[in-house]
Amino acid sequence: MKMTDIYEIAEYTLKALKNCGADAAQCIVGRSKKDELNVDGGKFSLMRSTFNTSISMKAIKDGKKGVTSINQATKEAIDEAAAQCIAAAESSVPDEAEQIAPFTAKTEYKTGVFEPDLDKLFDRIEEFMSQTKKEYPKVILEQLISDYEHSEKLYMNTNGTSLRYEHGEYSFNTMFSAHEGEKASSFNGYFCALDNLDKPFMDAGMQRQLLEESEKQLNTVSPSEKFVGKVIYSPDCFNELLQTALENFASSGVLIDGTSPWKDALNTKVASEKLNLRSVPLDDKTVVGQRFTSDGYPAENMDIIVDGVLKTFILSQYGANKTGFPRALNGGNNLEVLPGDKTLEEMISGIDRGLIVNRFSGGQPSSNGDFSGVAKNSFLIENGKVSSAVSETMISGNIIDMLNNIVAISKEQTTDGLSFMPWAEFDGVTVSGK
Repeated sequence: MKMTDIYEIAEYTLKALKNCGADAAQCIVGRSKKDELNVDGGKFSLMRSTFNTSISMKAIKDGKKGVTSINQATKEAIDEAAAQCIAAAESSVPDEAEQIAPFTAKTEYKTGVFEPDLDKLFDRIEEFMSQTKKEYPKVILEQLISDYEHSEKLYMNTNGTSLRYEHGEYSFNTMFSAHEGEKASSFNGYFCALDNLDKPFMDAGMQRQLLEESEKQLNTVSPSEKFVGKVIYSPDCFNELLQTALENFASSGVLIDGTSPWKDALNTKVASEKLNLRSVPLDDKTVVGQRFTSDGYPAENMDIIVDGVLKTFILSQYGANKTGFPRALNGGNNLEVLPGDKTLEEMISGIDRGLIVNRFSGGQPSSNGDFSGVAKNSFLIENGKVSSAVSETMISGNIIDMLNNIVAISKEQTTDGLSFMPWAEFDGVTVSGK
């Protein structure tokens, strides 16, 4: 029998886990409906509504953990999954760090848009397609995926915690390239989450700038010689760099296994004093922000790096239990870097030879932070001015060194609804033709 009430699903799941022998248990039940409008090759190609239900379970039995997940909300499916979850626990190794959160709260959160205007969403898409064709005639809009999503998620455990988050938002995701004769630019794209449709998609975040730059990337050069110098990372690229640093240096996995270069760095300097990094899921300007962690704690905003000093690791409760360091106040998403004291133009004007990096393609860095990869959709800086677009150009360096060699953070800050990032200038990066 299928259940529809999210509380009924969660309560039944916990009961099923206890009936199978769990000493303690938790579950996260999620449901969503997405109304989607797609454009392919400059034409409307798809309009659909999709529904999704998910249930994840965790059980502790005799100090051993079992987990499983399903996408059905019938009693029969839950009973079967609960039995599998307990079987997984029984076959695992005891670990006293595996726990279910104590009672933390019984509350509900509600944010975003709950009366969507799908007609206006359609109009905004048409408007964007028309503006792109008129203002950037060399650009081909390969794909645009736009939607309204309403979702609800409920965390519940056997200690009485109950945390429910209901949310609604619009989003659009574009992919495009410029073409002229036989010449074509590299693909680029942009994603943005929105809590209203008050302004055109073209004016959201960096969308207009990226389309404009795409046309400039039809004619590229390769750096004439290898050099070590200054690079400016765009907001999206800077966000990706910081996420990589946190994952590789400050997350539960690398701290538990002891491979993090920051394992002894809490409350010490790990970056330039120009860097102030925080996680702000509860900020009013955050369109999609976490309200509770996956282990059952209400989320809070938190400082991560203040004036270059590391203030917290991104640790789950399990990670905190294993390492002895404090649990993080949230999952480390919704990053914000506070603006600096120079405009982007001033940053560029101070560089004799360098690179603006808009997109980076490369593998995971080594455990000590060394990286190499390809700078895409990027531009040379020569004599204090942006000059030619570059063909795919190799860059390499060390993330830890880069964070300590921040030359400037821009006054300008842009957002995609999830994060809030300025431009960042680094020294000591190696640039060479591919």
